[in-house]
Amino acid sequence: MDSEDDMHDANDVDSYEEDYYSGDAMYSDDDDDAGYEFLDNDSDDSDDALVSRQQKNYTILKEDDIRQRQEDDITRISAVLSISRDSACMLLRRFNWSVSNVHEAWFANEDKVRKAVGLLDKTDIKPPKAGEVACGICFESYPLDKISTAACGHPFCNTCWTAYISTSINDGPGCLTLRCAIPSCGAAVGVDMVNMLASDEEKKKYRRYLLRSYIEDNRKTKWCPAPGCDCAIEFDLGSGSYDVTCHCSYSFCWNCTEEAHRPVDCETVSKWIMKNSAESENMNWILANSKPCPKCKRPIEKNQGCMHMTCNPPCKYEFCWLCLGQWSDHGERTGGFYACNRYESAKQEGAYDESERRREMAKNSLERYTHYYERWATNQSSRQKALADLHQMQTVHLAKLSEKQCQPETQLKFIIEAWLQIVECRRVLKWTYAYGYYLPEQEHAKRQFFEYLQGEAEAGLERLHQCAEKELHTYLNEDASQDEFNNFRTKLAGLTSVTRNYFENLVRALENGLSDVDAHGASSKTSSSKNAAGTSKGKGGKGKASSKGGAASRNDDSTGWSCDQCTYMNPKTVTSCQMCHTSR
Repeated sequence: MDSEDDMHDANDVDSYEEDYYSGDAMYSDDDDDAGYEFLDNDSDDSDDALVSRQQKNYTILKEDDIRQRQEDDITRISAVLSISRDSACMLLRRFNWSVSNVHEAWFANEDKVRKAVGLLDKTDIKPPKAGEVACGICFESYPLDKISTAACGHPFCNTCWTAYISTSINDGPGCLTLRCAIPSCGAAVGVDMVNMLASDEEKKKYRRYLLRSYIEDNRKTKWCPAPGCDCAIEFDLGSGSYDVTCHCSYSFCWNCTEEAHRPVDCETVSKWIMKNSAESENMNWILANSKPCPKCKRPIEKNQGCMHMTCNPPCKYEFCWLCLGQWSDHGERTGGFYACNRYESAKQEGAYDESERRREMAKNSLERYTHYYERWATNQSSRQKALADLHQMQTVHLAKLSEKQCQPETQLKFIIEAWLQIVECRRVLKWTYAYGYYLPEQEHAKRQFFEYLQGEAEAGLERLHQCAEKELHTYLNEDASQDEFNNFRTKLAGLTSVTRNYFENLVRALENGLSDVDAHGASSKTSSSKNAAGTSKGKGGKGKASSKGGAASRNDDSTGWSCDQCTYMNPKTVTSCQMCHTSR
């Protein structure tokens, strides 16, 4: 640390982060003693968080639910407007399946709506009551029972109608707005005509298009993007987080339909995904690790050996790796095979400053991106492994443990909850690396605090993961007493709760942009807390340094005490853990 004040600032951060991890505040009645404001989590906030976890702001719709809603809307419009169900269906399609919009437009100007949709009230074309009629497409004459017309009355034979409808359905969802075959006629062709003339396969396809339009045309509903899932999500717009979880267990962001990505916003996710798939990093790697052949300009990578380079055929140009000069001009007088005096002298004169600067910038950019991407990808792999372990636990291990411990599976749900929490935490931790990549370099205080929180999150998750994986296998493979298993239950449930609280606080803090951290690395309410003693931790909580006032650990009575059983941070006034009830 550069100064005593800097030391105090670091200690303030650490002491408050300890309480942040437990999900509680600094157990003090004086607001001035609190550090970072966004870490406060009193009982009311905890209750609100619990309620928000229990309430859903979306509805999952199965295919039968969607079809029933569609039929109900058609019935409602048909009854209110006194029109056929076929006409009601076309009206709703026109107004994106919004019943209120149909009512508003219809009662404002019925004629205008009819003309726009193609619902003709009456027609001036009156076909003969007997004899034959010429088809308007093939111009052949057919008896009346072989002729069909839309509301406009234009007569076409059933064969031509069938071909016209079939072609339209096979062309895609545009068949839902099919009009009369006469180009100048705007009469709509609805479901009744399709059911009468199309084949069974085409009718099935048409109904599928109609069903999908109910979801895709409605701004409140979207399909679940998971492969093979036929469910849709109806979202309550303006109700907070966009994260939703379908019946198929796939979690995604309803706003951008990418996988769930809190605490990162949709714009950052879009940039991160584009960066991962773009060629820019390939060019950075080429620029940082290769040089162009002076003759043919093809990039060449040097991974070992001397400075004598030979380009691949057909070029075969021989040059010096350092100065890029022709190798025939080099020898013992220029430094031999492993040095180049020409390069050194030119470098001192500044001849290579710009190229070296570009290479160095590309190398630094590549190293920084690789650092975040590798950890992002590692957590993604860990999450996939956790999902596989969760499935194994649900299908195999839970029944085995139930038999071994003589307990029903319903009393072992705490294990499933722990694994579900591990999966969720891996997802959050993964996206914190995308968050960190786009966190501005100049905001040193936020970056330092973010890296600390991220390190604590990783450490807490590893404790939970180890307990749920390695310690659990002890009870699966060995005989254990009931008391030992009950202690394990208490420990795992406590770790699950503590980890959940920490990650929820972490997500909220990052979504707020760590707004309570000022330029000095502390919040606006740290004036009095500078006099408190604490422990300073560096990135990931590895380095430690104590202030002049004396060191304080997690178990320091000035802030509370940490339970040895479940690691929950308790207030100093209690004598038993509030989470697992273990005596101090």
